[in-house]
Amino acid sequence: MATIGLRDVYYAKLLTDPAGGTPTYEAPKRLVGAISANINPNSSSATLFADDGPADTSATLGEISLELNMADLPLEAQAELLGHKITSGVLSKKGGDVPPWVAVGFKTLKSNGSYRYYWLAKGKFATPEEDLKTKGDSIEFTTPTISGAFVKRDSDDEWQRQADADDTAAATAITKWFTSPLQA
Repeated sequence: MATIGLRDVYYAKLLTDPAGGTPTYEAPKRLVGAISANINPNSSSATLFADDGPADTSATLGEISLELNMADLPLEAQAELLGHKITSGVLSKKGGDVPPWVAVGFKTLKSNGSYRYYWLAKGKFATPEEDLKTKGDSIEFTTPTISGAFVKRDSDDEWQRQADADDTAAATAITKWFTSPLQA
């Protein structure tokens, strides 16, 4: 089904991800001003040919990339998503800063008027480019795009969750969707 728009972007730091255990996250925080989200699972497939024809095929999941374009990326969010520090209102970026593992969730309106909800389970963001321009004869907005690489969780091999609000089986999960990346 076609989708229209993007809203309610949240992120939550991944605290623990024990193999075979249960992952834990901090409480999700909202990022306002969602413009676009591009999820690319980078999957690949191969076909084995035998006896002059295709005999078998296999597919694998690669790195999952996420590009988030936002109206703004506040300094506090940059610090939390990229491992930087804020002291007395000043964001300090150092070469040794290490981005934490995070989950990212959001929703999009489907063409039938219902929402589709998403969580990407485990990823790290890279420092975004800054494209700044002088004012000219007309107004031209520039907005930050932050890119992240997402992977499967160690605890359960999961990389993404989705739910549709018009699916009655997902009604309970939808009401609590942005309280935790573990809603099911």
